[in-house]
Amino acid sequence: LSTASDSCSGRCEEPYSKEDECHCDAECERYHNCCEDYYRHCQPEGFSSSRDAITDEELLHVSEELYKADHNKAQPTDITINPQYQASDDETGNQEDRSPQPLYKYVNEKLFSKPTYASFIKLLDNYQRATGREEEVTAEELREQDNFLTEVMKTELMKKLFAFLHKKNRYGSEQEFVADLKEMWFGLYSRGDGEQDSSGFEHGLFGRGPHGGIANSSSHNFDGPWDTYPDVLGLQFSWDGFYKEVGSAFIGSSPEFEFGLYTLCFIARPGRLCHLSLGGYSLSIQTYTWTKSTYGNGKKYIATAYVSSP
Repeated sequence: LSTASDSCSGRCEEPYSKEDECHCDAECERYHNCCEDYYRHCQPEGFSSSRDAITDEELLHVSEELYKADHNKAQPTDITINPQYQASDDETGNQEDRSPQPLYKYVNEKLFSKPTYASFIKLLDNYQRATGREEEVTAEELREQDNFLTEVMKTELMKKLFAFLHKKNRYGSEQEFVADLKEMWFGLYSRGDGEQDSSGFEHGLFGRGPHGGIANSSSHNFDGPWDTYPDVLGLQFSWDGFYKEVGSAFIGSSPEFEFGLYTLCFIARPGRLCHLSLGGYSLSIQTYTWTKSTYGNGKKYIATAYVSSP
């Protein structure tokens, strides 16, 4: 039998050990640290064989509920975008800026005064953009993290997410959920040289490059089917001299919407594509776990999360 550290082949119900890269015991779902092939090897009948497993159908349903509950999203009059040049599949690697004008023609800045937006914006100056430089977290920055979590948990969207995860026995209380959100998103880990220089928030919701910098979109290859916000764009962009051939972004979503969907997918489908439904249209989110360090009882940090465009 295989005993590969990143596979459940031959390891089902193996006792938990913090030395393992991922886990195959009955508690790994609760601690979102199962190996990617846990369900294939340890639950032959699929997700429905466990009462607390999150089925594909449940993901479609709960994502629609979260979509309906995004009351702080931008309205059609709040944002005007100018995607400009649409690249074909064989043009995405050209690194040519064919969209010289700004992507956003207009943004209603009243959005930024909403509590979840305002608390999110305050987090954005807390991080070194470049990897390899240790983050110094001040008491004020910790308060800003707590304030953001407090504000998003006031929203119907995040309350619905907690209710779903509570029903699936992932969390016993809202307090436990919020504490885990803080660790999985804001907990620091090292991407190099031993420095505590990274977190899931930076890579999933803030963004960073090898040397910092601002993203400049040069074209787009996908415009989602939604006729209102949130929408999704597949983009080609440069970031401090580094070119991204295919990236993607939500347009017009509230901070809690993106935060909530990424959290849902990280817990339900860590390290792989998570298939959702928004307004009757399909959407997938990719998450990755950070495997080199853990917190709590072997829980995994978020390495990154993003919406996946075709």
